[in-house]
Amino acid sequence: MLAMLSALLLAVAGTILFISYQQTMNYLHPPRQTSSGEYLRANGVEFQEVELLTDDNVRLSAWYTPPKNGAVVLVAHGYGASRSEHYHALFASHGYGVIAWDFRAHGESGGEFSSLGYYEVLDAKAALDFALAQPGVEHVGAWGGSMGAVTMIRATAQFPEIEALVADSPFATLEDEMDLRVPFPVMRSLIRFFAERESGVTVGSVRPLDDIARISPRPVFLIQGMGDDMVPLNSAERLYDSAGEPRQLWTENDVPHLNMYAFYKTRYTKRVIKFFDEYLLK
Repeated sequence: MLAMLSALLLAVAGTILFISYQQTMNYLHPPRQTSSGEYLRANGVEFQEVELLTDDNVRLSAWYTPPKNGAVVLVAHGYGASRSEHYHALFASHGYGVIAWDFRAHGESGGEFSSLGYYEVLDAKAALDFALAQPGVEHVGAWGGSMGAVTMIRATAQFPEIEALVADSPFATLEDEMDLRVPFPVMRSLIRFFAERESGVTVGSVRPLDDIARISPRPVFLIQGMGDDMVPLNSAERLYDSAGEPRQLWTENDVPHLNMYAFYKTRYTKRVIKFFDEYLLK
C-alpha cells in the first residue's frame, strides 16, 4: 500500500513538473502571427519594409512610414501578436511617421524566445535609433499595447529621446501578471524557476511600476478597460499613481484587454492624437 501511494505521489509530482515546464516553454515561445500589410494598402498608407538590428544582434522585421509633421510614433505590439496595421494606419493617417516592428520571437523577426518586456527594450531601442536616423524626424513618441506597453514604459524611462508615451493595457509588474495567469502556487513557483533558468531573466526585473516613475517630466497616457482579464484590473491605476506629471488615465467599464480602440474608436483617436499633437508638435 505504501509503495502504491509513493508511486502515485511520484506520478503526480512528475505530471506537475512536466506540465509546468511545457507551460513555461509555451510562454517563452509564443505562436508566430504575421501581418500582411493589406490593411495599410487598402487605406492608402505608404510604407516600406525595413530591417532593424538590435544591440544583441537580433534581426527585426519592420515597416516604416516617413512623417509629414516631423514626428514619428514607435508602435509596439502585444505578446503573441505582430506589428499592428491598425495602429500604424491610425497615426500615419494623421501625418505622423510610424515605425512598427515584430518583437523578437514574434512575426517575421529573429530571436529565440520572448522575455515579456525585458530584452524587448533592445528591440525598442533599435526602432528608436532607426527613427532618429531618418531625414525629417524631429520628435519621437511611442505607443505600446499590452507587452508592448510594458516594453515602451521601460524603454521611455531609459531613453529620453522618446518624448511622449501612450501605454495601452500594460501590467504593473511581471510578478503580478504571473499571479493572475498562474493561480496555482506550486505551478507558479515551478514556472518561475524554469522561465528564469531558460531565459536568464528574473521575474522581479520586469517592473514597469518602478520604471514609469523615471519618465517625468515627459508625459504618459495610460489606458485600460475594466473588462480586462489578461492583466490585473488595477494595473493602469497603480502605474498612474507611480508616474509623475504630466500624466493621464483613461478607463472604461466592460472593455476587454487592449480593446479600447475597437470599442471607442472615435474617442480613442481624438484623445490619443490630441495627446501626441500637444506634446510632440507644440
